[in-house]
Amino acid sequence: MCRSIKTLRPPFTDDVTPDDMHAAALQYVRKVSGFRAPAAHNREAFDAAVEQIARATEHLLAALTVRGQSASD
Repeated sequence: MCRSIKTLRPPFTDDVTPDDMHAAALQYVRKVSGFRAPAAHNREAFDAAVEQIARATEHLLAALTVRGQSASD
């Protein structure tokens, strides 16, 4: 769907930063909403969606188990 969103889990990416997760969330919200930058009256909803998706991304990545890697890797 969003080709510019890179995969953020090992082995594709080892060091994922909060900025990486925010950028992916922003790209997703832009794609879904159809807005590159929302109008002022939609800014609050747009920004809230980006933050919620970034948090969900962080939770997802923390919960994933990659085959062949131990939890301490």
